[in-house]
Amino acid sequence: MFEKRIKVKDEDNVELPAYIPKKHLKKFVAIDFEAANGAVTSVCSMGLVIVKHNRIVDRFYSLVHPVPNHYDFYTTKVHGISYKDTDTAELFPEVWEKVADKVNGLPFVAHGKSFDERCLKALHELYHIPYPDYPFYCTHLGSEYLVPNLENHKLQTVAKHFGFEMEHHHNALADAEACAVIAMNIF
Repeated sequence: MFEKRIKVKDEDNVELPAYIPKKHLKKFVAIDFEAANGAVTSVCSMGLVIVKHNRIVDRFYSLVHPVPNHYDFYTTKVHGISYKDTDTAELFPEVWEKVADKVNGLPFVAHGKSFDERCLKALHELYHIPYPDYPFYCTHLGSEYLVPNLENHKLQTVAKHFGFEMEHHHNALADAEACAVIAMNIF
């Protein structure tokens, strides 16, 4: 299912952008957040996929009680999550406690890292959770750089290029899994 990792020749002395790891990622976490509104702390669901040696070894999904706790019409239309789904969901610290040990010391990848990294940092700050400055890489920008001839670099397009058909786009776990597949192929 997976192609060999796309390589940039070392002898070309190419300086890779910061959003592409300098070495092959043997272990990493793919992460995706969905938000209730425009606030980066309004995460209402989180998906994590842990990869070790080009194999998915763990998956985690949870609804999250967003802060602030209101939903924009558009965001609910995109991901289908509403106030009634998360009104009694756990707050981020309780959700994060379930995965913190599993992701400790691993780099993160996201398809559009700027959003997911900002959410993760903002939630750590909001709840006064020490943030270990996780390395973060971007499969969206990475695919633009390493697989430039695709029709576009949307998550579902790049995932399909690597043989992964998405059935539930904007489900945080499905998006994290697609991101993991892309990262296994390009990073």
